[in-house]
Amino acid sequence: MNIYLPIAEMSVDVFLILGLGGAIGFLSGLFGVGGGFLMTPLLIFIGIPPAVAVASEANQIVAASVSGALAHMRRGNVDFKMGLILTVGGFVGSGVGVLIFTLLRQLGQVELLIALSYVVFLGAIGSLMLFESGRTILRRQAGTTTRGKLHQHTWLHGLPFKMRFRRSRLYISALVPIGIGFVVGILAAIMGVGGGFIMVPAMIYLLGMPTAMVVGTSLFQIIFVTANVTFLQATTNQTVDIVLAFLLLASAVIGAQFGTKVGGLLRGEQLRGLLALMVLAVCAKIAYDLVSTPVDLFSISEISGFGG
Repeated sequence: MNIYLPIAEMSVDVFLILGLGGAIGFLSGLFGVGGGFLMTPLLIFIGIPPAVAVASEANQIVAASVSGALAHMRRGNVDFKMGLILTVGGFVGSGVGVLIFTLLRQLGQVELLIALSYVVFLGAIGSLMLFESGRTILRRQAGTTTRGKLHQHTWLHGLPFKMRFRRSRLYISALVPIGIGFVVGILAAIMGVGGGFIMVPAMIYLLGMPTAMVVGTSLFQIIFVTANVTFLQATTNQTVDIVLAFLLLASAVIGAQFGTKVGGLLRGEQLRGLLALMVLAVCAKIAYDLVSTPVDLFSISEISGFGG
């Protein structure tokens, strides 16, 4: 059954969109990420214009994050103080990101920016996470019981404005999570992601938060940052397709609840390893589309996706 998307100006199979939303919602609850790093490319691959995919996907991220965060709150796995500090940086970063997005859209370069951002960030983060999780799994199988710290103390930990985060058992400068939130906010606006694929490893390796606390806290801050991105994109660029956003939103809420339950059955290094493999798979697909010859050499890039 097809449904017309007014802003995207095209018809799509409603069950395909619902299925994608549910699947990405499941992954959101499982890994503590918004799922945009998977959904945005998938929407573009099925023909949704990149600018519309980026802006509309933020709505689905909000829904999936709310659903997943509520499930983690019931388990006590959310550091609200840390989440609020991350959100402060995210609000500022998302505002800057929307300005960059608007400028490059006017110059006709926004699609190239989206594709290159995915390749660079997904490739780097996915490789690092896969290496670390693989090393941890091998050590566990070898029976090594000694475990080093996940993060190293650097000059970042000597910055001023230190705050105590009791739930995460941390005493660090507030400037570090604000900086992380700022970077993630920019990426949320430009790439149509919640930023969890960067936020999660940053919270583990830079902040030193426990993995169990990271997932819920990441989802908590993603709610507010992506809601801000949605508002700014709708008012500034008018690229939010409400029909597409609603379909993704409805299915993502259900999927996230199942993902959260399954996530509780896996170890932290297993979750990071699986997330890394998916991140690298998406990165490889986008990189291939950037260098491959388009099927239609005369197609308009906004319609043909990353490879146009």
